[in-house]
Amino acid sequence: MSGTEQRVSNFNLPNILTTLRIVLVPFFAWALLIDGGESAQWRLVAWVIFAVAMITDKIDGDIARARNLVTDFGKIADPIADKAITGMAFIGLSIVGDIWWWVTIVVLLREWSVTLLRLSVLKRVVIAAKDLGKLKTTFQALALGGLTLPLRDDDLASGLQTPGEVLFYVSQACLAVAVALTLWSGYEFFRDVWKQRANLR
Repeated sequence: MSGTEQRVSNFNLPNILTTLRIVLVPFFAWALLIDGGESAQWRLVAWVIFAVAMITDKIDGDIARARNLVTDFGKIADPIADKAITGMAFIGLSIVGDIWWWVTIVVLLREWSVTLLRLSVLKRVVIAAKDLGKLKTTFQALALGGLTLPLRDDDLASGLQTPGEVLFYVSQACLAVAVALTLWSGYEFFRDVWKQRANLR
């Protein structure tokens, strides 16, 4: 298998999609933060960019596995691309006031520590993605995508919540679930790495 992976060119569709996600990060940040996040039109643009990034995240992995296009570049760049776009979403939404900063700090510490550790032990310890981690990613995408949309309506004189307000709080609920899953899946990851490293001694 390792010999097959070495013969696969890095210039393939999954890697191109992964690179695209990285390139999209500054454009997403720019669209989200225009006018301090108050521009409904640009937040819609930011949502489209985020949605494209999340869709290509799913597609590139499926294509790489189905067509045996897994490469060392992909193994390194794919998690970096994922954490770059979601990390920028957390930071940007904290800047505009839709996510508490402590939530962003806790999540990013977990995400990047797991990513860096996974990359550092990639050759010696193989930690497969678990269903809990995939569920975490799903709730993060739903929460960040929902919160990126211009949902909140400042004109609440009628005392009634708009559909956008309701969806905003649904997205916040998804975020709470995502944070819980992020912390628990992080604990499972570090536990499994510790067990495998102990077995290798």
